Amino acid sequence: MRKTSADTDARTRRGVLVTGGSRGIGAAAVRRFARAGDRVFFTYHSGAGPAAELVTELAAEGHEVTALAFRQGERDSHEELGRALAGSRVDVLVNNAAVGSATVARHAPEPGPDRDAAFLRVNCLGPLWLVRQFAPAMIARGYGKVLNVSSVGGGVAVFPQFDVADGMSKAAVAYLTRHLAAQWSALPVDVFAVCPGAVDTGMFRASTLDGLDPGRLRALTSGLPGGRLIEPAEVADVLWWLCEEPARILRGAVVDASLGLGSDPAALDRTPGHDDWTGQPGRGW
Repeated sequence: MRKTSADTDARTRRGVLVTGGSRGIGAAAVRRFARAGDRVFFTYHSGAGPAAELVTELAAEGHEVTALAFRQGERDSHEELGRALAGSRVDVLVNNAAVGSATVARHAPEPGPDRDAAFLRVNCLGPLWLVRQFAPAMIARGYGKVLNVSSVGGGVAVFPQFDVADGMSKAAVAYLTRHLAAQWSALPVDVFAVCPGAVDTGMFRASTLDGLDPGRLRALTSGLPGGRLIEPAEVADVLWWLCEEPARILRGAVVDASLGLGSDPAALDRTPGHDDWTGQPGRGW
């Protein structure tokens, strides 16, 4: 398929927005796109310090990166983000910001309706609203990529040891991807979902690894498909590649980027001597 002039111009100097870009997969994505020559904006919620450090790091390398405070899923903050980016082109939207079964406590300390609402507000309403904010301009320009970061839990497989609302919200992100792909089938904007597995991030450590003693940690890690954790930079490479021309044949795909955990979700339950990695079956409900 021959590239249009819009494709060529956008690839030369794209505007990229990465949500949740101060840590983990988001920070790795910011580095990957910036070092490829893109103009990167990224959001942060509670990571002002890491966000400033990332800007400084990449600026020292000659890359133009901007950090923006953002409360995903809150209407006033979405409006503020739109004003902050007015006049800036967003060609690639990476919907990465999310909360997990442990980090959701920052938004709702106690289990119950408020926590359920936080999962759905941050993890699914936020990405939906961002698509509605930025995709129309992509369509009008004739070029755009939307990359939704879901999770192997909910997006591909079921992990009942985690909070049910967490899995529901990640499943909704996968559905959003399929729905947009159908809705945009004749439009010049490609959409994908990426479902990481056991990635060495603060979120996964908080939900799974931090409570394990060294022996159980080694047992869990070695028992994972591939025998190791995934590095954030590996997921960032997948996100970046999905914006390349050969990836267009995958438009609408929900990509299992879990190193095989999506095919063998029981691997998280095989720590010797325990019914699951927590030793507390049914905790996720």
